[in-house]
Amino acid sequence: MPELSESIKAIQEAAKEDRFTYLTILQYHVTSPEILPTLNEVLQDADLTQEIGWDLVQMLLNLEGSETCLETVARLGNPREVVIKVMEALEGLAVAWNDEVIVDVDDPGVIPDSKIPGKFITLLGMLAILHRRIETKYPSRFLGPSLVKVFEAYQPTPEMTASVINLVYSLSGRKRPPLPNRTSSISVANPDQDGDASKNAPDPEAEQEDPKEDAMQRKLLQAFVTCILQRYVNAHDMLWSPRLLEVYNPQRNIPGKKTTTEAFRENEELQRRDAVVGQLVASLRDLGLNKCTEQFIKSVFEGPVHVDPLSAFDDFSSVDDIHFSPGGTVCLIAYWIFSKDVFSSDSPQPEMHIFPDHASMLARFLGREIQSEILSSPGIADALLAIGLGLEHRGLSKAGEDTNLMAYLHNLTLISVFHPDIQVRSAATTFAGSLLHAEPDDQVRLDILEDLLENCMFASLKACAITWLKEELLAAKQKNLSNRFSSSDVIETLQYSLFPDLLPLKDMDTEALIEFWAQNHLFLLQVANFAYFLFTGFKDLVPAGMGAAVGQRFVEPLVAAAEKLQKAEGAGGEDQMQLGILTDRLHSLGLQ
Repeated sequence: MPELSESIKAIQEAAKEDRFTYLTILQYHVTSPEILPTLNEVLQDADLTQEIGWDLVQMLLNLEGSETCLETVARLGNPREVVIKVMEALEGLAVAWNDEVIVDVDDPGVIPDSKIPGKFITLLGMLAILHRRIETKYPSRFLGPSLVKVFEAYQPTPEMTASVINLVYSLSGRKRPPLPNRTSSISVANPDQDGDASKNAPDPEAEQEDPKEDAMQRKLLQAFVTCILQRYVNAHDMLWSPRLLEVYNPQRNIPGKKTTTEAFRENEELQRRDAVVGQLVASLRDLGLNKCTEQFIKSVFEGPVHVDPLSAFDDFSSVDDIHFSPGGTVCLIAYWIFSKDVFSSDSPQPEMHIFPDHASMLARFLGREIQSEILSSPGIADALLAIGLGLEHRGLSKAGEDTNLMAYLHNLTLISVFHPDIQVRSAATTFAGSLLHAEPDDQVRLDILEDLLENCMFASLKACAITWLKEELLAAKQKNLSNRFSSSDVIETLQYSLFPDLLPLKDMDTEALIEFWAQNHLFLLQVANFAYFLFTGFKDLVPAGMGAAVGQRFVEPLVAAAEKLQKAEGAGGEDQMQLGILTDRLHSLGLQ
């Protein structure tokens, strides 16, 4: 290793050599942070940096403390050449994630002390400067590929997302002042905003820009931000739907228990999530995306869902060839609704209804592989649910007669089954129940409950159906209604779905019973509670002779199976408790 003084002398004196020789000298001597101030002085020679700047990007990027030198390269180097090297460096970062990436709840996609985020932030700072320097007839031809490389290297951490927001802010024409710093704000290096633009060298190949380019670049940036928004929301639990429910129904909040809304208001990390999403949406507003029109809504659910908007960033001829991220657009609509109702923002009102708009949107996004879609995109599922809740709260239920409540509730209830967050699952269940009870046709309500109880394969949903049935029976009695839920016909219709024949349980061995219990315990516990509700408080709805039949085909074999399981080895404490509750409840019916 050469001495520092030797390296300083070599870098200063060799600048007059031919460029290839000088680059070779730099590769040998620029190996430590201490040499960087000297190098930056030499790079103030604009002619020199214009010739060698693009060759320095990768060399300097791997050297700690090289941000100032790289900013100089961005300001004085040939912008068309340097931007290519920056894209190559971003591509290298994307590859590097394969070695470093891990799943971390607190910091998705990043290992502790990773150098990649810092490099990413530095490169985006360079891009902001470079793209503002490039003066060409078609600047979108440079911008599109750059944004693709940015997205490929991006991980949804607060710092990296803040850097993306800075980049978009720099390239969007700065239509608003920088957002004020708050406790929840993330501060990252932003040389385009904080530096001296007067030091920028002119583009040596400057051309007059095509008049159509402004719209083209704006659409590219809009589409890019929707992709970032989707990625960020899917990586962080925003819990929009549970928070909306708390705002819409404050009477349901448990006194003394902190609500999710309060947690987001008080916790700095959760505040940061809201702040980041808010800034992404603000950048879209600056770019002109600030109306939730009927046509905008249709573009979401009428177009293909599984598309890669970035695939068109390298090959487009008009703004119509550039498309938003469908999932990111859903997140945008959800945030507009959420921020208006929770933060009292001036977000646009959605020009849509639950039927047919949201029903079509929900069906298209969940598709046929519903479980995999929800698990791979939990943020989009939460956003879809939040949109539905917001529309119901606004009374925007139907636009015409085209409604299929059963199909719509089917999709909602599957979110309540598969979503990884229990609060979102609960919000989906609550919303589905609310829509069911709001349906004016009692026969439709009964048909939906019958379909769930007969055909649903998920015990948790069948348990929900029993709860909704109980609520319908109570409402009919309390309001003195005369409908399908006020006579014994409803129980006659549903009795074999509610109290199925369990006599085959007597022939099952312990292992088979354990599996049966694991799959059906939620339903069985709810049925036992419903039976107590029915046979003690609503006897007038019980058809003649049904009690004895239920006792024989349902209660007796289930009690015997439960008692057998209680004696089985390996039954956990929670199972023992639930089995005890089940047998006590069934014994109290007096049907054995």
